[in-house]
Amino acid sequence: MKLLLDENLSDRIIHRIVDLYPNSEHVKTLGLTNTDDTVIWEHAKANDFVIVSKDSDFHQRSLLYGHPPKFIYLRIGNSPTSKILQILRDNFHTITQFKSSETESILVLM
Repeated sequence: MKLLLDENLSDRIIHRIVDLYPNSEHVKTLGLTNTDDTVIWEHAKANDFVIVSKDSDFHQRSLLYGHPPKFIYLRIGNSPTSKILQILRDNFHTITQFKSSETESILVLM
């Protein structure tokens, strides 16, 4: 399972989660920083990524269009990178089940 981290999350997270989420990327490394959400959405859809963001715009887009791509909404406000990392690692099984679900398009983690 591949995660695509939005620009509101640190790109330093990627190297600390690739053991659980191989081939995950950050929008920065893909040259998608300051890009319209539609472009990120379409890239994730075309490349089988699960988008991870604190951005409510992606939440709204998921409600409107469903999946693919799937979306993980981090409802954590301004939190340190260590907390985001912990959430992604601690919820690995939940995220894996979410990715496999035929019906769910949004996973909210706090």
